[in-house]
Amino acid sequence: MRIALFSTCIVDAMYPRVARATVDILERLGHEVIFPPGQTCCSQMHVNSGYFDDAYPIVKNHVQAFSEWDYDVAVAPSGSCVASLGHQQPMIARHAGDEATAEAAEDVAGRTFELSRLLVDVLGITDAARQLGSYFPHRVTYHASCHGMRLLHLGTRQSDLVRTVEGLELAELPDIDQCCGFGGTFSFKNADTSGAMVADKVANIESTGASLCTGGDVSCLMNIGGALSRKGSDVATLHYAEILASTRENPLEVPASAPVSITEGK
Repeated sequence: MRIALFSTCIVDAMYPRVARATVDILERLGHEVIFPPGQTCCSQMHVNSGYFDDAYPIVKNHVQAFSEWDYDVAVAPSGSCVASLGHQQPMIARHAGDEATAEAAEDVAGRTFELSRLLVDVLGITDAARQLGSYFPHRVTYHASCHGMRLLHLGTRQSDLVRTVEGLELAELPDIDQCCGFGGTFSFKNADTSGAMVADKVANIESTGASLCTGGDVSCLMNIGGALSRKGSDVATLHYAEILASTRENPLEVPASAPVSITEGK
């Protein structure tokens, strides 16, 4: 299968290792991965802030970047960005009176999968140890991101894959369905509320005794990681694609501590 990688702007700019892990997993399964070079942002940040006119050229760019290439499906290691493609992009194009772009956006969105949905529903991966050779001997807890749960309805696909990694012990996270407080610009515009939400999330993470918290959106992991770092916690954050890509022959180097968030002053 020929798979187009939608890396997302935050992965590309701040967590390129997650994109590399995504490619490693798919190439390990024998698929060809291409990278449409014209891609940038999905426009989610603009849309969520109400800047529909500013979002429109970004939507057009994304649609054009992926429509110009021949591929079977596209994949992204981000539930929120994949959700934006179907939930927001056609709406933005129609708001601008551009029905052709709206229909093209629906086509691109219909062929774009969040990584776990592609692995489980399309490629039939249900046992990461056996089918991917995944090996990660650590105690890990899992945070379920809002967009993955509520817009993409991913269910337990991500955690089910993590659970089947050889050597991994998965600790169940209390109140797993609760938001981490990031929400893109929400964390800046409503800093006190966001800070209280992530404090609750961090307390729940630390209660599991896990040394790592994983999830499917680096934006959430960045927010959680920043809160852990400011607290002086030894718990680090890690995207689940990196865990799946880790093998006995090429084990993932575990981060020493949680990364500092760009909302450090919050």
